[in-house]
Amino acid sequence: MPLIELDDVRRVYDLGEVQVHALRSVTLDIELGEYVALVGPSGSGKSTLMNTLGCLDRPTHGSYLLDSQEIVTMNRDERARIRNKQLGFVFQNFNLLNRTSALENVELPLMYASGISARERNERARELLERVGLYDRLDHHPAQLSGGQQQRVAIARALVNRPSILMGDEPTGNLDSKTSTEVIELFQKLNQDEKITVILVTHDQNVARNARRTIVLHDGEVAADTTDFEQVVEILNQG
Repeated sequence: MPLIELDDVRRVYDLGEVQVHALRSVTLDIELGEYVALVGPSGSGKSTLMNTLGCLDRPTHGSYLLDSQEIVTMNRDERARIRNKQLGFVFQNFNLLNRTSALENVELPLMYASGISARERNERARELLERVGLYDRLDHHPAQLSGGQQQRVAIARALVNRPSILMGDEPTGNLDSKTSTEVIELFQKLNQDEKITVILVTHDQNVARNARRTIVLHDGEVAADTTDFEQVVEILNQG
């Protein structure tokens, strides 16, 4: 059974006199351990789809099963619990707390998880920072870290609750090309070694090319769902 099942998912934003159809009848499955890129032009619906998959937004129509649980009928608190248990998020702007250390930033999500002692929080955070190559930066604050190091802290924080899905929203958008490559290599390693499902929204074809499957969105619909990246390039070049 797929980890994610979307069936006829639609998202309409009511702006008074205008209704914006951000998603139009999206149906797709994502298996545990897949590495998927979501691409498309601005306004194509990829961010709305990411927010839907990440339980940050609720569809106005259709069904979304995450690990066999129906998300559409959940209230905000129930969706928050699912997010904390199943999902880890990495954003373009890192979203780290400036006045706290790398270690404390990684520990933060565990503050909202019941039954985890301060000692276990500390041990988990240290282990993850070591895994992303930052064990010698535990006590550094974000201002003392490079962009790539800050994104590695953000990835460690996203993993600290041991989610089954790691979601990235333009995770390399603020990084230079060399650092972007290093971060994407880390995503690949986590996917291959830990079997974590990776879903990335990106406008960068070099980033999307590393995924094993690419979903192209256009006007709120899936224009292509393929493992052939040359097909993706052709569609994107057509505009």
